[in-house]
Amino acid sequence: MFTKDNLPISIRIFSYSILAFTLVFLINNVLTVWLDWPGIKKLFSQFGLFGFRRLSTPLEVLSLTLAFIQLLFYFISILLVYFYVRKSIEQTLETDAEILTKIAGYIIRSSFWAVLILGIVDFIISFMVVEKLFNETIKFKLVNPSFRITFIHFPLVLISFIIGYFTRSVGFIWLAVLVVGSEFAIVLSRFIFNYEQAFQGDLVRFWYAALYLFASAYALMHEGHVRVDVLYTGFSEKRKAWTNSIGSLVLGIPLCLIIIFLGMGGKASIINGPALSFEITQQGSNGLYLLYLMAIYLAVFAVSMLIQFTSYFMSSSHKILNN
Repeated sequence: MFTKDNLPISIRIFSYSILAFTLVFLINNVLTVWLDWPGIKKLFSQFGLFGFRRLSTPLEVLSLTLAFIQLLFYFISILLVYFYVRKSIEQTLETDAEILTKIAGYIIRSSFWAVLILGIVDFIISFMVVEKLFNETIKFKLVNPSFRITFIHFPLVLISFIIGYFTRSVGFIWLAVLVVGSEFAIVLSRFIFNYEQAFQGDLVRFWYAALYLFASAYALMHEGHVRVDVLYTGFSEKRKAWTNSIGSLVLGIPLCLIIIFLGMGGKASIINGPALSFEITQQGSNGLYLLYLMAIYLAVFAVSMLIQFTSYFMSSSHKILNN
């Protein structure tokens, strides 16, 4: 039975369980999609559970063991959540919300640096490839998506997350300026110098998509999203907290979970498919090799928004219980 004393603990366990389940799902997604582990779906199909049709060919012993390990991850995550909450029993929901906001902020900052650095570097590479400024050996490697993404993009993403750890501000204003500047550069090069390549337009779309998706969680952190303010501004603090809490729980969190679970539902899903195949622009070597990242944008958007909605729910619950 819930009381006012144990309700914050229940809210903490519930909130962290959502994030823990999502994290395990993402880990299992990598194991299943990239390392060919069987996955939970095949485990359920093995025994015909939860409406899954039985496999025509049962899993081998090794595959079945790996599938059980993936299932075990979910139970371990719940235990870790429980032990963490019990260990920090005096920690308030407001403190939890601040921790989650910092995590969301780190993901957003790092993603910003990744798209900024990758956009510039890939733009330079594509320009040099198109203008034949590399010798044939180097060019052959750089036009290979697997080589370019594995040995250039991935290290730059890692560096971006290191930069994101040491920085404490997000330069979305500068990214917006760069979007406008790159579009203006296209106009100048087209009408004055009669020069235009596919990688120029790709850079604008790459940065603009990042600006739109990544700034969503950043705006949520600073309550910058548009609501029915004609009603909301007249609410008391407690009523505002109820509105934010219910909105996050009923609308925000489920939407993010739907994007994550459906977007990564299989190898051919809208997020996994492009990422797994290293999908690049249809213009080939004349464009940027970043199309696969635009699919990953959606996952970053959903994860960062999920964390921030959970933070919103916890901070609003704290206000409700203490007013």
